[in-house]
This record gives sequence, structure tokens and C-alpha cells, in this order.
Amino acid sequence: MTQPTAGEASHEAPKAASAPVIAQHAATLKALPFADTRDFDDAARGFLGTIENARVTSAQGRVVWSLEPYGFLSEEKAPATVDPSLWRQSRLNMHHGLFEVVPGVYQVRGLDIANMTLIEGDKGVIVVDTLTSIEGARAAMELYFRHRGKRPVAAVIFTHTHTDHWGGARGVLDDAMLAAGVPILAPNFFMEHAVSENIIAGPAMLRRAQYQFGPFLAKGVRGHVDCGLGKTMAAGGVALLRPTDLIIATGDRRVIDGVEFEFQMAPNSEAPAEMHFFIPRYKLLNLAENCTHNFHNLLPFRGADVRDALAWSKYLGEALQMWGGKAEAMCGQHHWPVWGQARIDSMIREQRDLYKYAHDQTIRLMNHGLNAAEIAETIRLPQSLEGAWHGRGYYGHIRHNVKAIYQKYLGWYDANPVNLDPLPPVEAGKKYVEYMGGADAILTRAAADFAKGEFRFVAQAVSHLVFAEPDNQAARSLLADTFEQLGYAAESSTWRNAYLFGAQELRQGMPKTPARSPMPRETLAALRTEQLWDVLGIRLNGPKAEGKRIVLNWSFTDTGETFVLNLENSALTYVRGAQAADAQASFTLARSVLDEVIAKLTTFQDAVDAGRIKASGEPQRLGELMALMDEFPRMFEIVEPKRTAVT
Repeated sequence: MTQPTAGEASHEAPKAASAPVIAQHAATLKALPFADTRDFDDAARGFLGTIENARVTSAQGRVVWSLEPYGFLSEEKAPATVDPSLWRQSRLNMHHGLFEVVPGVYQVRGLDIANMTLIEGDKGVIVVDTLTSIEGARAAMELYFRHRGKRPVAAVIFTHTHTDHWGGARGVLDDAMLAAGVPILAPNFFMEHAVSENIIAGPAMLRRAQYQFGPFLAKGVRGHVDCGLGKTMAAGGVALLRPTDLIIATGDRRVIDGVEFEFQMAPNSEAPAEMHFFIPRYKLLNLAENCTHNFHNLLPFRGADVRDALAWSKYLGEALQMWGGKAEAMCGQHHWPVWGQARIDSMIREQRDLYKYAHDQTIRLMNHGLNAAEIAETIRLPQSLEGAWHGRGYYGHIRHNVKAIYQKYLGWYDANPVNLDPLPPVEAGKKYVEYMGGADAILTRAAADFAKGEFRFVAQAVSHLVFAEPDNQAARSLLADTFEQLGYAAESSTWRNAYLFGAQELRQGMPKTPARSPMPRETLAALRTEQLWDVLGIRLNGPKAEGKRIVLNWSFTDTGETFVLNLENSALTYVRGAQAADAQASFTLARSVLDEVIAKLTTFQDAVDAGRIKASGEPQRLGELMALMDEFPRMFEIVEPKRTAVT
């Protein structure tokens, strides 16, 4: 029988859990305090109402969020294919609806991976974080109004720069509210980091995020169960709005609709721009995403700037100094709140020490000469932290967080010259296969190790074979089976998702997805013009631009800005506030028209024909420049060789 090739689906179904995985789960059940059910009480406390199955649809009827596919989590006992600790977290993340934190403060949870916090002022409501999607945010607001009455939105606060905290802003603020000047507060440098992390690196990050969050995995006990921080990522429309008020320094205060906020800055912690706040009126503390019910990521699988574990710990210590003993409720922008001064202070102390321990012990072992992999294999959390449910690695994990700390201080290179300039995966794979005696010898040895539960090395060895012979179906199948067992064994949801999605792609190939949508006009409008040019620059295909020189003048009538855009030495640069005498073409237009062109709501030529753009000189040089731009694919190979060469 002819074996399917890499581009064809093998139709292999997920397998059962192996004996070594089942034994590991039994040990977990004995080691952790499963009798402690306070989190379940807290997650349900203050419930006011919800939407059936948390179902949110778009205007076209497309489901952008629903917890109905996770009905299997109603079973209390974990199946053999899910780590019992992760199963517990997955069940906690099933609570959804509107919840009262304290009278006057409410949260919508379970309609997104993140939370929306609603703080009632003298006349209106202050919305803290607007979820990922416009549709989800709109549904959250409607749920709040249904139970608390219609109130005007007094302000919006973005606690930090990740999309699941600002993407739904247009579901909270309509055109009239924006025109009326409803304030949007955010931490300093919000726009710079929101753009660099979510837009400039966006194409690669979105593909990698499929492994972190597992959106294409089937929901079920052998597939997707959770994301650690929440259930899954929301679909739907996303748009970025520019803040109107930046919080600059710790100790800054704002009075919004009669409610005083005390702010603490926490840059380079969970996000490069992040902040906390305390509200004396409600004795409420919100530590954004820096004190949640799991050990967070110091470097997520999707990619990001490495986060500063030492600074993170210090911010939590500072929060204790500022507000310890004052807060009677603490809520974050993921998970469920905690009540009572003693419990709040205890959780902050343990989270503070979790990040400090990971940092200090990584550096200690690093200075003993251990590399990142060796540190991950050596380090152990103290029992006081190991047994704290909120310190478990459902999203981040000690084994990959220590590698992030190592990378922050020493970079990717471990100082062993063998790792200085290794062969890339395909070439290395071919040599490994040759050295190990060929494909049959590898598969025979790997099958024996698989039976013994030595999955980590089997994955390494067989991956070389897949990169050397991507159409070897036996190799793909064994590597998929191995990834699957590693996924079943993982307590971290991100590890589970990565392993199971890797297995799925080896069996079925990459998911078929629609082409990448244009960037929304609202997001483009929020970007500074310099940021637009930066985004254009990373699309320039340098080799294609070899030897070309293009100079273009730009004048924007609505913003009063002028720029020179310069292609030279295969690099695209710009100068603000200038016009070049030797420019080959000049363009005068409203910046909003450029936004429409990039969003593909009109074409450049149509805008010229309509008189919305005035061009002089050789306007065709712009077309020449745009012909040098790459279009980034939505999908690219990860667990197998790239099928298309990139130049």
C-alpha cells in the first residue's frame, strides 16, 4: 500500500495514554493538595448571570467564542490523557459570566481568555481592559448593562500591551464616545510596545501562537482542554485605539468619574508596558497580569522580549509595601479574585518569591557553569511554592522560564563552540541519519525507547529523521505519537498545546486557513506615521532591492506632517519634518487616506483619480517600491522542513 506523503493527511486518530504517562499522573495526584477547593469557591463567588454557553457571535452569525465544546470538563476526575493538575485548572477556567467582586466592582470572566473589569463611578462605569475581540467586548458590556443598568462609559483603561486586553475596544467605545473625548488611559510607551510586539513581529508570532494556544486542536480529552490563563483565544474583529492619557510614574493618581486610582508602573514584567492600580473607595487592588493563578511566562512560545523576572518580583514587593494590609479584594485581568487582607498579602508574597527564586537560582547555577538545558534539569521549587496552586506552571513553567532568564543574561549561545554555528535542521538531520545507520535503524531504536517512556530523546532523534526525510511516513507517525505522549504528560497547557498541535500537523499537515486579512483601518489610524514606515520597512525584500534608490516626499494635510522616504543600500529609512530636493516623486494627501489604502478599502490609483491624493514627479516610483515588498504567509512549516525557499 502506498504511504501518504507529507502533504497528505494520514488520518491517524489521537492515541491512548501510555503506561508511563498514567503512572506520572498517579504520582501527581498524591503530591499536590487536591483537597484544597478554595479556588472553586472563589471562582464562583459573586455570580450574577451569564450568556448560555458563553456563546458570542459576530454580526454575520459566526461564532467567535463558546464554551459549549468544553462540556467534557464537567467530569471531576481527570482522564488518563490530561495531567490532573491541568484538568483542575481547566475546570476552574470554565466559570463564566458577570461576577461581583465587591459592590461597585464587577468582572466579566469566561467570555474571552482575559477578563473585563467594570468599576462604577459617580455617574458611569470605567472599563478596565476590553478583551480580545470587538464582538466579545460588546457582549460583555451588554451582559453588564443587563444586570447593572445602562450607564455611560466614563473611561477605558488598558493595563498593558497584549491584544487580549485592548483588541475589543471598539466594542466598548463607538464613534460618538470617541468624538466626545471619553479618556483612554494606558501605561507609558503603550503604543510603541503594542506595535512592536503585535504588528512588526506579528506574522511570525501568530503562526507560533498556534502552537502555544492550540486553536486548531479538537476540543476534548485527547486534544485542547485549556490555555492556562483562560480557556482559549477568541476570534472576531480586533482594532487598536490610541490612548489619550498615559500613566508615567509610580504614585501617579487619577480621579475618574469621582473614583480615585493610585497607579504603580511595572514595565518589562509580564508586558513591556504594564501597570497596577489600587482604588481606595473599594479597597480593591488590581495587579493586571502580574499576580494571577499560575506561574506566568517569562518568554512565551509565540515569542516576545524576554521578561525581567527580577523586576517582576520587585514590583510585587513594591505593591506589598504600597498597599499591603489595605486591600480587601484583589482581582487580576485573568482568572478569579482573592478576598481578605491575609490571603491577598500571602498570595502576593508567594508570587513575589516565585519569580525571585526562579531568577536567583538560575543565575546561581549559571555562575556555576551550567547552561540553560542543564539548569532546567537541575532546578526545583521549594515545597512552599511547589504546593501553592497559583504557582503551578499551567501557562509558564519553571523548566522553560529558567531558559528565558538564561537567555536574558547570556543570550542564545551557551559558549560551547559546537553550538556556535551548527548546521541548519535539514542538513543536520541528513547527517544524523547517516551517522545513526539510516532510517530503519533509527526507527527500531526509537520504537524501543518509546515503549520505555523515553519520549524526550525519541522526539529529538526522530525529528532529525523527519527533517532528513520529510515524506517518511513511519518517522512522521512515530514522532507524532511521541509528541502526543509528551502532551498528555504536560501540566503546562502551553506545553500540551505545542506537543499535540505538532502531532496533529505531522499527521494531517498544516491547517488550511484563509489569506491574512488587511490591518483594520482603526488600528492603522492609531499608529504614528513613523510606525507605519517601520512596518513597511520590515516587508522590504532586501535582495530584490539591491542597487535601487528611490526617494519619495510625503506631505499629510490632516496631521501637518512631512516625511522623506528613502530606499538606499537595500534599506528603507525616513526623515520626519523634511522634504528632499532630489525626490523622484512627491505625494500630498490626508494620512487617513493612506490608512484606507493600506487597509485595502481603496487603491492608491483610485484615490489619485478621485483627487484625494496629489502626485507630482514620477509617481510610478511608488509602484516600483511596493513591488519590492514581501507578503508574509499566514502559515509556514515548524515541525518539518520548509517546503518553499525564502530569499
